[in-house]
Amino acid sequence: MNITICFTGLSPEPWVQSLQQAFAGAVVSAWAPGAPPADHAIVWAPPQQFIDEQPDLQTLFNIGAGVDALLQLRLPPSLKVVRLDDAGMSVQMAEYVCHAVIRHFREFDGYDVDTQAGKWSYRKPRSRADFAVGVMGLGVLGERVAKALQVFEFPVNAYSRSPKHLQGVHSFSGAQALSEFLATSRVLVNLMPLTPETENILNHATLSQLPVGGYVINVARGKHLVEEDLIALIDRGHLAGATLDVFRTEPLPAAHPFWQHPKITVTPHTSARTLREESIAQIVGKIQALGRGEPIQGLVDTVRGY
Repeated sequence: MNITICFTGLSPEPWVQSLQQAFAGAVVSAWAPGAPPADHAIVWAPPQQFIDEQPDLQTLFNIGAGVDALLQLRLPPSLKVVRLDDAGMSVQMAEYVCHAVIRHFREFDGYDVDTQAGKWSYRKPRSRADFAVGVMGLGVLGERVAKALQVFEFPVNAYSRSPKHLQGVHSFSGAQALSEFLATSRVLVNLMPLTPETENILNHATLSQLPVGGYVINVARGKHLVEEDLIALIDRGHLAGATLDVFRTEPLPAAHPFWQHPKITVTPHTSARTLREESIAQIVGKIQALGRGEPIQGLVDTVRGY
């Protein structure tokens, strides 16, 4: 069995070494143009040349949670595209989102400004009942985030394309329910997959449906958000602010207005990083299951985009 690793912007060598140790019966190598054919591939943002030179590939394992970049390539119909189920990312995402929600809810940004000015200040405690958090997207990461928020006793709404039910969560599904979901969510957390239907979904029309004082947390993809619409709604006073971890252009350009906006918190796409050892263990298990003819989780519907 031959396994190849093709990464853009990342070093494949630690993956090659770890995967070879975990899968002693396989030949593992980093891809280079003209490389021999492989049975399975582990990729991050591979070029079209890689796909074209590997016609015998059976499976393509993506090391990130989102597969939108892969689906822009010309892929053979028989190729199985597999995403990671979790691999340590869901707990990181839950940490990040809970931190962002609590920081906004407890007004820590305001306290930071005051303490830097040497001011001892007081803010009236807010009611959790008035701070419903809406989780948009109920995949593996979205479910973990929704459950984590419940620990802090926030009311939690959840929106998904098809009906899903989580205990203690107010669920909305389908395009007809989006407006009600937004109108009843004081904080909006975007964890939707990026597809042609969801690109630009966070725009003036949708974000305006959040309650006055609403707050946006985007940890999915930069292309979900129409950036100028967010800034306009914050500057107008309809939205209180935002925490953003993903952007249309990464790294975020030095002149981008997000850097200096006082009500926008920026982090460098770090909400949930791929953990190598956990990912490799999962990929090895999936390859072994496929070899036994067993079904695996994480198969991507290339038509739906996730």
